[in-house]
Order: sequence, then C-alpha cells, then structure tokens
Amino acid sequence: MHYVTSMVNIFGTSFGPIATLFVLWNLFWKGLALWHAARKNQEWWFIILLVVNTVGILEIIYLFAVLGLKPSKLFFKGAESHAVKS
Repeated sequence: MHYVTSMVNIFGTSFGPIATLFVLWNLFWKGLALWHAARKNQEWWFIILLVVNTVGILEIIYLFAVLGLKPSKLFFKGAESHAVKS
C-alpha cells in the first residue's frame, strides 16, 4: 500500500506544473476562439468549441484556418473584418 501512495505522490508532484501549463494553454486558446465565435454570431462554432476539448488544436485551426486571422490580429476588435462572414 505504501508503494501506491509513493507513486501517487511522485506523479502528482512531477506532473503538477505540466498539468498547470496544459490547462493554461487550453484556457487561453479556448477563450480566444470562443470570443471570436461569439463576436461573429457563429453559434455552431461556439457550441463546438465549447464542448469539444482538443487541447487548443481545434481552436487554433478555427482562428487561423477558418477565420484566416494573422497572429497580430488575434486581440484587436477590428479582427472580425479580416474573416469570412458566414
């Protein structure tokens, strides 16, 4: 029993910072993609991005491939003018 407790402590301690970075990475991209989808009234994209968790991959595809945003336009209100309206 002591062995199992030791393994949990080892994994919990060593993977804690990685898990935190993983959560922050996902939260950043999900928040940004949801914000853009909401501003463009793209309900289906909003729902898909909200429900499906792809660790930021779907969100990055949505922002750069679907919307066609450039990294310099991710945080500006004028970013919606560069996207295709649907």
